Amino acid sequence: MVVELTLEQARRIAVRAQALEAKRPAGVLDAIDRLTFVKVDPVSAVAPSADVVLWSRLGEAYDPADVTAGLEVDRTLFELDLMVRPMDDLRLFRPMMRRWPKHERTRNWIEANDAFRRDILVRLNGSGPLPATEIPDTAAVPWSSTGWTNDRNVTIMLECLMMRGDLAMSARRDGQRLWDLAERVYPEVPELEASDAYVQRNERRLASLGILRERKAGGSPAEPIDTRGIGEPAHVEGLRGTWRVDPGALEHVDEPLAERTALLSPLDRLVFDRKRLEELFGYEYVLEMYKPRDQRRWGYWAMPILHGDRLIGKVDATADRAAGMLRVDAIHEDEPFTRDLVEAVFEELDSLAGWLGLEVGGRAVGLA
Repeated sequence: MVVELTLEQARRIAVRAQALEAKRPAGVLDAIDRLTFVKVDPVSAVAPSADVVLWSRLGEAYDPADVTAGLEVDRTLFELDLMVRPMDDLRLFRPMMRRWPKHERTRNWIEANDAFRRDILVRLNGSGPLPATEIPDTAAVPWSSTGWTNDRNVTIMLECLMMRGDLAMSARRDGQRLWDLAERVYPEVPELEASDAYVQRNERRLASLGILRERKAGGSPAEPIDTRGIGEPAHVEGLRGTWRVDPGALEHVDEPLAERTALLSPLDRLVFDRKRLEELFGYEYVLEMYKPRDQRRWGYWAMPILHGDRLIGKVDATADRAAGMLRVDAIHEDEPFTRDLVEAVFEELDSLAGWLGLEVGGRAVGLA
C-alpha cells in the first residue's frame, strides 16, 4: 500500500528526522546517533560545519569537547572517512571494510606497495598513535593524481588502510589526525553478513532523513542511500514519482511540529540534497563560497533559516574573532518576515554569538 502525504506532512517528517524540533536531543551522542554522522569540514566561516550542525540541534549547551571525548576517551564515537559516527554503527561498516577497495586501480596500488603497507603497520604497532608527518614514505610506486593527492603516498596509504579497517583515527592534535591500529581503537563488534549490513545501513540512513525518493543512490556521494525496498512507499502531494518513508516517522505524521527557529550550516543534511530541498521545501540554495564576491547573491557561507517546517531565508554571517563579533552582513527574506520572525532569527543569532563567545554586530543588526 502506498502512503499519501501532503507536502506539509513530508516536510514535518524531514525536520523531525533531523532532530530540529523544539525538543532537543539529550546530548552529543544522541544527536549524532539520530543524524547517523556529522561531516568533518575545514571551512570555518562561523565555526567548523560539524560544530554548527551540532549547535543547531543542542544549542548553547553543545561543547565540542564532548565530541573529542567521545572519539578519544569514551570511544562512543569513531571517525571514518572524515565522518564522525556512533560507535554502535561500526558493525554496519565492518563488512564493507572487508570488501574494500572496489576500484581496481586502488587495489593494484596497494598490492604494488605491500612492503610500504607492512612498514606502516609495524611502525604504528611499536610507536602509535602517530600523525602522517612522522611516518616515512617507503612507497615503491607513487600515487599518481592530477590533484593535491599526487605523490602523497603516506596519506593515501593511511586512508586506504583506514577504509580497509586495518587502521583507525585515534585522535586529532593541532588539526592532524593521529593514526593507530584499528584493534586498539575499535571494540569487538558482532559479525554481520554484507547483505544484512547493507540493508541496515540504508534503513539507518533513511531514518536519519525521514523521506527520500526511491532510487539506487540517493543522498550524497559520500553517503549513498539505496532506498529501493526499504521503508514504506509514498506519494507526495504535487510531486511525481515514488518516495520512501521511514516507518517510524509515519507514527507521528499527523502530529503538529514542535516548532522552533534554527540557523543551519550550508552542509547540514536537511539542505545538502538541493533537488530534494527544492521539491519538499520550495527553497533555492547554492553554497557560494567558491564564487567571486560580485557574483554572490546571499554570501560566502550563508546559513539557511528554518522556522518550523519552512525554510524562510538566509543569514550572511561570519565570526570576526579579532573584533569579538559575529558579523551579520545581510539577512535575506525568502518570504516577508513578521516582527515575531525577525525576533526569532535574532534570538538564534544571539544564541550563536553567545556560544561562540562573541557579540552580534554588522550591517544587518538594524533589522532587529
